[in-house]
Amino acid sequence: MKFTVNVECSPEEARRFMGLPDVTPINEALVQEMTTRMQKNLSLMSGESMMSSWMSVGTQAQDAFVKLMTSGVGAATSAAASREKP
Repeated sequence: MKFTVNVECSPEEARRFMGLPDVTPINEALVQEMTTRMQKNLSLMSGESMMSSWMSVGTQAQDAFVKLMTSGVGAATSAAASREKP
């Protein structure tokens, strides 16, 4: 035998029925703190300083990629040269 029970209730009613704690005040405080911190950090950075910090990371990544490719080509060239030698 199989039967199905459908219960229609709000999330608040389900939480209470299951005996789960109400974390709404904690969640609201956390969201408010994160909002405050983000606004404070954004106000500290000007557009020019943000762009310069982003660009420095971009050039570092580009340099690392060039080094990686150069070392890969060098390794492939030396491996090919060693195979060609009799």
